[in-house]
Amino acid sequence: MFIPESYGLAVVLCVITMICWGSWANTQKLASKSWPFPLFYWDYALGIVILSLIFGLTLGSMGEGGRSFLTDLGQADSESIISALIAGIIFNLANLLIVAAIDIAGMAVAFPVGIGIALVLGVLVNYMAEPIGDPVILFLGVGLVVIAIIIDAVAYGKLSQGKSQTPTKGILLSIAGGVLMGFFYRFVAASISTDFAQPEEGLMTPYSAVFVFSIGIFVSNFLWNTFFMYKPLQGNSTTYSDYFKLGNPKLHLVGILGGIIWCIGMSLSVISGEKAGFAISYGLGQGATMVAAAWGVFVWKEFKDGPKGTNTLVRLMFLFFIAGLALIIISRNA
Repeated sequence: MFIPESYGLAVVLCVITMICWGSWANTQKLASKSWPFPLFYWDYALGIVILSLIFGLTLGSMGEGGRSFLTDLGQADSESIISALIAGIIFNLANLLIVAAIDIAGMAVAFPVGIGIALVLGVLVNYMAEPIGDPVILFLGVGLVVIAIIIDAVAYGKLSQGKSQTPTKGILLSIAGGVLMGFFYRFVAASISTDFAQPEEGLMTPYSAVFVFSIGIFVSNFLWNTFFMYKPLQGNSTTYSDYFKLGNPKLHLVGILGGIIWCIGMSLSVISGEKAGFAISYGLGQGATMVAAAWGVFVWKEFKDGPKGTNTLVRLMFLFFIAGLALIIISRNA
């Protein structure tokens, strides 16, 4: 299977993860306004399964290192499989809670709170499990990224001045989603052998773990997403019949594309875990908030008509983000 042979390549793959995780939501923007998010999310979950299977049968089955995808799945013990499935279940609920929080409280409140908590907690949990890298430099870098996220919130807040919002419920949902998001990655990592080339018996390689993880997402969708469809925390309810009535091939393909983009990022993040350490690979990936902000600034022109001082905040946001990113990267060899 394909395994990064150097830390430098692992960092490149983590940066691609960050771009993917910060970009998949653009597919929802491209979807029709008559296509509610819970319906989009079914195709998104399907896209994650499809990409994980494709990667497993290609990258996960080529070369001489490690075990091939199907062989690896066949030898995985129940503990590893359950761990990866739990990761998918946790991630799915966390993702839906943060999306619901964005609908209620807005991007300026929900995203920084949720992803900020997920970033700090996720790096901490994964570092405690596998302490790779200098902790002072690593967490200083994480701190700078969190500052960048806070500045991002202030900038978005300037755009929403004068708009009535009810953020209390949104804040609570963001906190819950962020805490869950901070733990899912550890369950995936726990199912994977720390030696990819000669994996331990019973544990999985990254490709198999991500596939099982994706199954956890899709199966749990029948519980979590069904709830959000019929009992939305805000807005109108949707039904399974709406999925077929309102959808068309283009909308379905856009949703599947969103899942594929996210899963490319997830796969590359996990593949990088051996050389980078799971704390660093997760931390770099969750810098996706700034990638999403870049889309908002340069493509969607969200700050074009912002009040005075907004552009200065945007510049500071990217400055702190780049500095934090640099520290996270160099912490591995410090």
